[in-house]
Amino acid sequence: MQVSCAAVSDRRVMSDRVMRAAVYRGKGDIGVEERPMPTVGPHDVLLEVSHCGVCGSDLHFVTEGWGQPGSVEGHEWSGTVVAIGSEVALWKVGDAVVGGPMPRCGECEYCLAGRPSLCMGRSSPGTGDHSDGAFAEFTVANERGLRRVPDGMPMRVAALAEPLAVALHGLTRGGVAAGQRVLVTGAGPIGTLSIAACKARGVAEVVASEPHPKRRDLAEKLGATVVSPEDLESPVMPGEVVVEPFDVVLECSGASRAMESGLAQLKRGGTLVMVGAGMQRPKFDNNRILLNELVITGAFIYDADGFERALELLADPSFPSDLLIEADDVPLDGILGAIEGLHHGELAAKVMIVPVKDN
Repeated sequence: MQVSCAAVSDRRVMSDRVMRAAVYRGKGDIGVEERPMPTVGPHDVLLEVSHCGVCGSDLHFVTEGWGQPGSVEGHEWSGTVVAIGSEVALWKVGDAVVGGPMPRCGECEYCLAGRPSLCMGRSSPGTGDHSDGAFAEFTVANERGLRRVPDGMPMRVAALAEPLAVALHGLTRGGVAAGQRVLVTGAGPIGTLSIAACKARGVAEVVASEPHPKRRDLAEKLGATVVSPEDLESPVMPGEVVVEPFDVVLECSGASRAMESGLAQLKRGGTLVMVGAGMQRPKFDNNRILLNELVITGAFIYDADGFERALELLADPSFPSDLLIEADDVPLDGILGAIEGLHHGELAAKVMIVPVKDN
């Protein structure tokens, strides 16, 4: 373990070198186990995790069995530096940080074009070696994959930076601008973050399509007009548009029916952005796309400056961070219950896991 001598100040790092972590064991099964402390390389930073949000991908991993048995998930985190590798120059022990974007190659055509989410050097989702995440007392990260928490920002709020950066990338891909009408399908955590981001950008009208009562209520509190999915009618003929069409639809549920319905809500020349991941494949009307010159695009992870813009927005007193996070934090042994609550729509906002008991 190549770490700075400054790490001796943390007794947990230097004593038995084990930590508690929530380990995925199989579909619907996750439990707390003791794990060895992460190995810290020359350019790595060891962090004590403060808060880690439950992502939609975590729901897929656990409830649908996408995960790799023996793995530790969690990538929406904030934490404190407790040890640094021998070559680390950017950070010191005691710094408050959030997990940022994985370092990209910086040389391929996409990195040079300012689109690091498409880097040719990235690994494909669901493949390759799995690095344990932050549903644990400690995690390790490359020094370039961190961002500093602004002074005075609560760590539970800072942990929203990653999912908010995802939401902001969806707005970028859709060209969302002030004065537009935007439909958000699915008012789960990523959908509500998208609503809040749209309102902060000055979008004239945000409509949220959501069936679950608690999520509908949260969307309304964030300033959206709420409708039920069945209220969204589709024109009979592919060349027709609805009475009040939308400039952009942000599809945040990952449900095929929502994708299909969202396409039918667009004005001519409108854009459907796939923000939420899902395994169900939609059936799109090719003639509707052709006759109305519609755009369908994906939004994968972040803009080049996504974390910086997310932290700036979270630091704005007018941004409704308190509404976007569930009031009660959850310990490691409560992760499965939180995942089930999110999966069934019983929880509306972002759930924060607190791995260390005295946080």
